Amino acid sequence: MRIIQFVNEKNQPRVGIHAGEQVLDLTAIQPEWNSTYQVFQQAHRNQVTLTELLEDLRAGVVCPFTFQQLWEASPGAGQPYLLPPLTHQDPYRVWITGTGLTHTGSMQSRDQMHGGQQATKNEPETDSARMFAMGLAGGQPEPGKRGTAPEWFYKGNGLVLRGHHEALDIPAFARDGGEEPELVGCYIIDPDGIPCRLGFALGNEWSDHATETINYLYLAPSKLRSCSVGPELNLDFQFDDLTLRCLVEREAEVLYDSGQLKSGEQFMCHSLANCEDHHFKYPQHRQPGDVHLHYFGTSKLSHSTRDWTYEPGDVIRVEADAFSSPLVNHVAAAAAEAAEPIMVKRS
Repeated sequence: MRIIQFVNEKNQPRVGIHAGEQVLDLTAIQPEWNSTYQVFQQAHRNQVTLTELLEDLRAGVVCPFTFQQLWEASPGAGQPYLLPPLTHQDPYRVWITGTGLTHTGSMQSRDQMHGGQQATKNEPETDSARMFAMGLAGGQPEPGKRGTAPEWFYKGNGLVLRGHHEALDIPAFARDGGEEPELVGCYIIDPDGIPCRLGFALGNEWSDHATETINYLYLAPSKLRSCSVGPELNLDFQFDDLTLRCLVEREAEVLYDSGQLKSGEQFMCHSLANCEDHHFKYPQHRQPGDVHLHYFGTSKLSHSTRDWTYEPGDVIRVEADAFSSPLVNHVAAAAAEAAEPIMVKRS
């Protein structure tokens, strides 16, 4: 089952089910359900899963527009369009975070970025390679055991979240943009403080790899960029085996094609349970009512192999057949005022 959030022809937020070409409008059935968040709260009150709550509503009200029309529409064009599939009415209650060096193909890109060669089994050369080796050794613990902590980073709150067809920003102070096609875990902390995984979505964990290349200790600020999630929330994916692909186009010409990118636990050195444990072990990450969107890493980046930089107008497409409709975003310049030092006023 795939959940979407969208805006209708009256510019009203709605939540629905993507069913083939149709969109089932859940808000038309229950007006108080104007978001995935509200549907989750109802499921919690009923002590059922989201899927169980929604199973009987598959024959609900059909929207007058198709999913394809929603998918093709851009925000601000005066027609219904898609929103990120999980949000909070207060953007400051959305945590956007990620886990890196998780995929068996990711270490080579990161090691090259940080000045090393691909690590050997016996002699990891960089801190990235050492961290990856630690994941191989202890990232998949037995059930009930705590494994090795993966790399973890913070991206921002709901203010940096973008949906399908929205712009990914290159701030004036940035050196470049960088695509990161990934799976995103979508969570809500229930009223008892228990993290609840709703499902997974496609994401582009947009970063500045050129800044990170200067020194790997710049990884933290290089992650403080906008990012995208969508266009739909897949409630059924088992996080085992998924093939993604990323395409970058400039003026309708393909600049970059990642080819097949494998994701899911079969291609990771850290298990899903281990990544989740090391994120939610912190009490501040278990505050009732908060939304968490967590990126699980990718196996390949374009940065180390390309001779071009991102420009406004470039289009990035992340796709995964049989999992979700593609997530498409364009690149835009932003934060022009930050090209010069920001002066702090004494109060």
